Amino acid sequence: MIKKAIFGGTFDPIHNGHLHIAYEALYKFNLNKIIFMPSGNPPHKLGKKITNASFRYEMVKAVTREEKSFDISSYEINKINLSYTYQTLQHFNDLEKDTEWHFLTGADCLMDIESWKNADKIFQLCKMVVFNRPGYNIENIEEQKSKVEKKYNGEIIFLDIPLLDISSTNIRNTVREGKNVSYLLPESVYNIIKQLNLYKY
Repeated sequence: MIKKAIFGGTFDPIHNGHLHIAYEALYKFNLNKIIFMPSGNPPHKLGKKITNASFRYEMVKAVTREEKSFDISSYEINKINLSYTYQTLQHFNDLEKDTEWHFLTGADCLMDIESWKNADKIFQLCKMVVFNRPGYNIENIEEQKSKVEKKYNGEIIFLDIPLLDISSTNIRNTVREGKNVSYLLPESVYNIIKQLNLYKY
């Protein structure tokens, strides 16, 4: 069976921490493809300033060009309305009925998953793969994992990998301060940030 994962995020910008997670998931779970999904209008980001979707898309696209096992989808950024995860997963399940879908997300999202719209449908449509985030400990993640699996009769896989503490917020702030961030990003992404003069204001 073909196995693919959807890796959603604002990717503002995409950085080496994201790629670390993607490659580890790709190899550990023998995935055929990871589809990066830049977010359009996520409910949890309402009221927050997010870089223009077309710029975020171009940065992710530059990265996916460099790896045959990576792809990108414009499904969410092309949506006019709010982007809900269960709708995205339903779309891809309908598109590829014989594919086993995984959904890559952080421990912060796992802790909040019960507030997501139609969370029960999410677990019907995918296996959730959860990676750690700074500020969370394994015990809390495992406790929440068991609770959510039981509540929704779903499958959650913990991606146990070393934590790279790189954040898009810190990258944006560092660029704004006029400092070098090239060591935190793929070269192609760094070049786009320079060319478009992103995050300076």
